[in-house]
Amino acid sequence: ARSLQPAFAAPIIMARFTAKDLGRAALTAWQSGSASESQLAMAVRYTLTVLEELAPGRSVEVRAPPYAVVQVVEGPRHTRGTPPNVVETDADTWLSLATGSLSWDDAISDARISASGDRCDLSPYLPLLALNGAPNGR
Repeated sequence: ARSLQPAFAAPIIMARFTAKDLGRAALTAWQSGSASESQLAMAVRYTLTVLEELAPGRSVEVRAPPYAVVQVVEGPRHTRGTPPNVVETDADTWLSLATGSLSWDDAISDARISASGDRCDLSPYLPLLALNGAPNGR
């Protein structure tokens, strides 16, 4: 039997391919300070999946390089070139925002987020998760 494998490995994997139970486990490992690199990536992808569910749309691009990028929030869809609404941050800052251990305003004032565009404020959706890693009810 032949094994089919992709000819390339994408540097950024879309969040929707992450299983929720594995994502929650990875997030728990991150919260305890014991996450491996692959668990950190899984936790980022999981939380961005939750953001996609809470804020469906394609007007804001959220980047947590090198782990994932998603487009969220209703509004004009971006199709080519640099998006007009971009939020970019590192993995630890993103997970701190998602879990509520860091506020949007503090992250902006401490320059831990690069956010541009009229629709880039994600504070209405944060924190994304309850303490147990499950999505917050909204």
